[in-house]
Amino acid sequence: DGDNYKELFGALDNAFLVAYAIGMFISGIFGERLPLRYYLTGGMVLSGLFTALFGLGYFWDIHVLWYFIIVQVCNGLVQTTGWPAVVACVGNWFGKGKRGLIMGIWNSHTSVGNILGSLIAGAWVSSAWGLSFVVPGIIIAAVGIVCFFFLVEYPEDVGCSPPLHHDAGGVTSNEKDPEAVTSNEGPLSISGQSSTDRSDSPKEPVEEPEAISFLGALRIPGVVEFSLCLLFAKLVSYTFLYWLPLYIVNVAHFSAKEAGDLSTLFDVGGILGGIFAGLISDYTGGRATTCCVMLVIAAPMLFLYNHIGQNGIGTSIAMLIVCGALVNGPYALITTAVSADLGTHESLKGNAKALSTVTAIIDGTGSVGAALGPLLAGLISPTGWNNVFYMLIAADVLACLLLARVVVKEVRGWCGCIARKRGYVR
Repeated sequence: DGDNYKELFGALDNAFLVAYAIGMFISGIFGERLPLRYYLTGGMVLSGLFTALFGLGYFWDIHVLWYFIIVQVCNGLVQTTGWPAVVACVGNWFGKGKRGLIMGIWNSHTSVGNILGSLIAGAWVSSAWGLSFVVPGIIIAAVGIVCFFFLVEYPEDVGCSPPLHHDAGGVTSNEKDPEAVTSNEGPLSISGQSSTDRSDSPKEPVEEPEAISFLGALRIPGVVEFSLCLLFAKLVSYTFLYWLPLYIVNVAHFSAKEAGDLSTLFDVGGILGGIFAGLISDYTGGRATTCCVMLVIAAPMLFLYNHIGQNGIGTSIAMLIVCGALVNGPYALITTAVSADLGTHESLKGNAKALSTVTAIIDGTGSVGAALGPLLAGLISPTGWNNVFYMLIAADVLACLLLARVVVKEVRGWCGCIARKRGYVR
C-alpha cells in the first residue's frame, strides 16, 4: 500500500522473467538427457508448489519482499522445463509436411492459458488474492500428474511409426516416400513392419545418438537468426501482455474490468495468427518469409492502433485482433514449427537429440526480450505512449531485418525450383 507499489510489481515481474530467460538456456540441455515425461512432470509439480507458495504469503501474512522475489525466481527456473519438453514431444510425433498447421493449432493453448489464467486468478483478486495463486498452482500440479501417467514421448513406444523429416535434398518424408524408411538398422518398409516387430526389437542403448551440445546447436543453420528475431518479436508480444490493460485504461478511458476483457482479444488474435502462419508456411515452405511478411505488416498496424485504435469499441476490437495475429503469429511459428524444424535439421543426420536444446536456445533468447520489453515500456511510458509504440515498431523492424539472410536463401530456393520445373517442362 506504499507509493512505490509499481516498482515492487516491476521487481517481481523481472525476477520471474530474468530467471526464466537464464534457466531456459540450461533447461534444454537437461531435457535431452532425461526422460521427458519425468522432466515435464517434475517441472509442473514444482511450478504448482512455488505458485502456491506465492499465494500462501497472503494467508501467512508475510510482508517481506525477498520472500516473494525468491519464490518468483524459483518459479521462473522450474517453469523452463515446460516449453522445451512439450515442443520436443510434439516434434517427435509429427514430420515436417504439416508441422506448421498442426503446431499452429496446438500452440493456441498458450493464448487459451493466458485467458483462463486471467479469469481464474481474477475470481479472487478482490477478496483473497492468495487464492489467485494457490488455485492455479493446484491445477498445474494436478495436470502434471496426469501427464506422468498418460504422456507418450515417442511414437515407437506405442507401436507407431516415427515421422521422417526432409533430408538435405528435401526428398524424404513419410508423407512423400512411405516405402523408403531408414532406421538405425537399415531400410525398413512401414507397410511391412508390424507393431509386433517393433515391440519385439527394442532400441539398444548403444544405438541411442548422443545429445547435442549447446555450441553444436548454435551451429545449426538458422538457429542464431531465428533466436535473435524472436528476442525482438517476444519483446513486442510481452510488452502488450503486461501493459495493454493499462494503456486501454489511460488512452481509451475504459474501466479496469473492460480493459482486462478487451486485452484478451490480443490473445484471440494470437490464436488466429499462429494457425494462419503455420498454414501459409506449410504451403509455401518458407518459415522465415512468412514471419518476415507478417512482421512487415505488423509495423504499420501498430502505428494505426496507437492513433485510431481507440476511436470506438468496434475499431478497438478489430485492431486488437489484427495486431495480436500479426505480432503473435511469427512468435508462435518460431517457438513451435521453426524450433522443431531446426531441431531435426538435415545437418544432424537423423539425430533427434537436439529438439529440446534448440527449442531452449530459441525461446531462451526470446525470453530476454520478454524481460526487456515491459522494463523498457515502464521507463518510456512517462514520456508518452507514442514513444512506447515507436519502441515497439523499431523492435518489430529489427526482428524482420534479422531474418533477411534466411529469407534470401528461401527465395533463391524457390527461384531455383521454378527454373528446374521450367527446364523439365521443356
